[in-house]
Amino acid sequence: MQYNEVKIHTTQEGIDLLTCILMDMGIAGFVFDDARDFKELFNKRNPHDWDYIDESLYELENLSPGVTFYIEASEEGNRLFKCLQEKIEELKAGTEDDSDGTVDFSHLEMNWRLVDDADWKNKWKEYFKPAKLTDRIVIKPTWEEYEASEEERVIEIDPGMAFGTGTHPTTYLCIQLLEKYIEKEKDSVIDVGCGSGILSIAAVLLGASDVIAVDIDPVAVDVSKDNIEMNHLSSKIRVMEGDLTKGLDVKADIAVANLMADLIISLSKDISAHLRGKGIYISSGILIEKKEQVVYAMKECGFQILDILEEEEWCAIAAQL
Repeated sequence: MQYNEVKIHTTQEGIDLLTCILMDMGIAGFVFDDARDFKELFNKRNPHDWDYIDESLYELENLSPGVTFYIEASEEGNRLFKCLQEKIEELKAGTEDDSDGTVDFSHLEMNWRLVDDADWKNKWKEYFKPAKLTDRIVIKPTWEEYEASEEERVIEIDPGMAFGTGTHPTTYLCIQLLEKYIEKEKDSVIDVGCGSGILSIAAVLLGASDVIAVDIDPVAVDVSKDNIEMNHLSSKIRVMEGDLTKGLDVKADIAVANLMADLIISLSKDISAHLRGKGIYISSGILIEKKEQVVYAMKECGFQILDILEEEEWCAIAAQL
């Protein structure tokens, strides 16, 4: 399906009224460029609310106000697009009444281009190639070929666009620690916040006897099940929807959680009830600047720190009861 991608730039005063006019024409589903969003977000933000802020977000402060939306390049869509062009020319020729007065649209600017939705669906795949995460674990997309060595174990993944590809440092730091601490055919594993199931699959390929994958998000549960089935490991991995801190009665020798620092700290209070045997807790998704806070919380909960791995701005921690 082809679409007209339309971008309309206006003034700060005109963006709200412009949106109302477009909606009256039957156009909806906007992406907004509005510096007010940046100011509201950062004026209200507590510096402790987020673990990480991408520096590129600060560029939003200088956004030129505008909207982006898509109109189908069909017979009906083309009629709507023609009406839109006429409406924009009409707006540029005068002013419009708003509840707060009149809005000058003389500087209104509209640009458009024809795009194909296949580009959106498949373009990202060009950047997802087979990657060796550890000495033994390789992750590859289903559409790529890879010839593994005798020592390597390959995870097939088709993450779609809603989940990561498994190549982020927080993921492979977890896998490195799993590789170190799993004893083949002896240890069971709980994957807390399993996402797309990559850590669960890796745990089995590294020798775990069985794995319980848990996530509060039903979409993550479905994606994990699909990826686990794709790797022919459904007999060894059980996927559950639920919150480990709210009554799930499961135990394992090793728990792995790739979350965020604050969630790791909170989970540390409850995870011991779900550990048995060697009682190892592997966690990641922790910014190095928050490492000491996490370490302190773990020690307060009775854990001994075994390992801390670092990569870029991230770290992963292995601890034991």
